[in-house]
Amino acid sequence: MRHPRSILITGASSGIGAALAEAYAGDGIVLALGGRDQGRLEAVAQRCRAKGADTSVASIDVSDRGAIERWVHDADAAAPLDLVIANAAVTGGNRPGQLPEVLRRAQRLLSVNLFGALNTIHPAMELMIPRRRGQVVLVSSLAAYRGLPYSPAYSASKAALRIYGEALRGVLSHHDVTVSVVCPGFVDTPLNETIVSPKPFMISAPKAASLIKRKLARRKRVIGFPLSLYLLTLLLVVLPRWLTDYYMTRMDVTVPQTELGPDDPQAGPTGET
Repeated sequence: MRHPRSILITGASSGIGAALAEAYAGDGIVLALGGRDQGRLEAVAQRCRAKGADTSVASIDVSDRGAIERWVHDADAAAPLDLVIANAAVTGGNRPGQLPEVLRRAQRLLSVNLFGALNTIHPAMELMIPRRRGQVVLVSSLAAYRGLPYSPAYSASKAALRIYGEALRGVLSHHDVTVSVVCPGFVDTPLNETIVSPKPFMISAPKAASLIKRKLARRKRVIGFPLSLYLLTLLLVVLPRWLTDYYMTRMDVTVPQTELGPDDPQAGPTGET
């Protein structure tokens, strides 16, 4: 099986994205890393270069379709892409006692988590299909299986990614391009640090990256982890709706409001991908 040599990762400035970059870094590997925090992104790149990887960075917002398309094409021109991981995401939802979500914040979340991923994989797929090789990866979440009452837009964005990847997989299989969907549970990342809630079976970002890399090499269609939480989530799907609604609406959870886009007049400081 051909191992990826040219890899593009969004959301690579921290968390799972950064851990994946370091997991793949090595002699002969070409990495194109994207993120919004230039300083943290460059720090990740330096660690990858120290491992021998030829690493370039792009401070970029995945919701900017034109910028993402140019970046993907430039990365492919430098070294034809074998693996593209659409990992960039933001989190957010309802403040305690706030219903419903603020619409413009929900729209911003969807523009990053859902449309940002599509902005990333579509130009990559257009390049991979004629070559009849390559792998695209959508990083979803276990929240894709059961909507979280405190994060409706986040749950919707991840559910859409899971189903989109599932549908896309059958289409691209005829062109020898693989589609994998990653559904993590709680991973110890800066994004998850902003959420105040129980975090059962949480694992480290390096451990998550190692697991993802291993299963992507086997062309796994869906990668859900940790296993115990993945199985519990699947159980929630088949339980009566009234029972899961009763349980989940009584969880003590606090999530931050979704960051607004840089062009929004009420936007605050830029956060992390």
